[in-house]
Amino acid sequence: MHPRHAHPIVFLFLIAPFGMMSGFLTVTLAYVLAQAGVSTEQIAGLIAVSYIPHSWKFLWAPIADTTLSRKTWYLLAVAVSMAGVLATGAVPATAASLPLLTIVVLVSNVTVTFLMMSVESFMAYGTLDAEKGRAGGWFQAGNLGGLGVGGGAGLWMAQVLPAPWMPGAVLAAAGLACSLALQFVPEPQAAHRGETFVRNLANVLKDLWTIARSRFGYLALLICFLPIGTGAASNLWSAVAGDWHASAGTVALVNGVFGGIVSAIGCIAGGYLCDRMNRKTAYCAYGLLQAMCAVAMAIAPRTEFTYIVFTMVYWFITGLTYAAFSAVVLEAIGHGAAATKYSLFASLSNMPIGYMTFVDGWAHGKWGPDGMLFTEAAIGMAGLAVFIAVVSLKPGRRAKAAAIP
Repeated sequence: MHPRHAHPIVFLFLIAPFGMMSGFLTVTLAYVLAQAGVSTEQIAGLIAVSYIPHSWKFLWAPIADTTLSRKTWYLLAVAVSMAGVLATGAVPATAASLPLLTIVVLVSNVTVTFLMMSVESFMAYGTLDAEKGRAGGWFQAGNLGGLGVGGGAGLWMAQVLPAPWMPGAVLAAAGLACSLALQFVPEPQAAHRGETFVRNLANVLKDLWTIARSRFGYLALLICFLPIGTGAASNLWSAVAGDWHASAGTVALVNGVFGGIVSAIGCIAGGYLCDRMNRKTAYCAYGLLQAMCAVAMAIAPRTEFTYIVFTMVYWFITGLTYAAFSAVVLEAIGHGAAATKYSLFASLSNMPIGYMTFVDGWAHGKWGPDGMLFTEAAIGMAGLAVFIAVVSLKPGRRAKAAAIP
């Protein structure tokens, strides 16, 4: 443990630029594209592209663990990724611009992975063991809160500002300001680094293998890979708002300011509970709640009021699941090559979010909004059943993975 440690709330600000970038895409741009006549399936495809770097970032995570300092990587990443937010807002939101938007979204999301890796290392080294759940909760509060607040503010600004590039510029400036929180976290130790890059890489791979071969580690990897509590439907709330007759103002509020606040509260509550119970059990319980919410929304009347109520409940539960994910991962990875290990877990976790976003969009096109929600709930329950079956078939003592000294 580093002699200094950070208060968990610091991670809310450090990860907020990523949340704002995601919110601008999934709330603001999704709604504007839908109003321009772009299909829900095409919008879902664009959003799914943004998850590709987050599904494979473990491949380049050793670069962050073996070169430069984490604070340097953070500053470089926040500068380039916020430039990507500005560019996303400047590109015309039309079907003809989708290829260019896809390139901008892909490049900016590759860059922001280095920001995330830096924050993950800050958490692994700068958080007390008893506070890992709370650290994960505040971290995800910044993620989902930034997504909701940044997306809602972006949509509101897109309605009132005279030029389309202005919302992206304001959000980019806010994201850059979040880097001021770096002064409140210690620079992580680099005990796993050797004299050469090859030696550094070997230490990282050895550390990763130590995690993967432990029972505790591979169960954590499995639960992250399965489509449990993905919250994928929240990526399409703006695009499908018309099915519930929701206005632009309602979409901006429930998927923006209110959604951000509610999901942040869910993250903090979920992290607090994870410090007081088995963290994988909490993850599964939250996933079950999310599936139940999707089913309830599907059978409820399709009105603006039910849209507001169920999206708020869904946002809160998504906050619970995201906090539980971070708590499970922080508990499993220990120290060592923290960026690479956390990135592996996050990559596996982003795979189901990405493909479930695409599946939800496909199911909406084939069976409508009810079919989308029932499909997500059914797949989530199937993932939960697989995890329970694996745990039941291979019982054993939990083993904590040891980091390289």
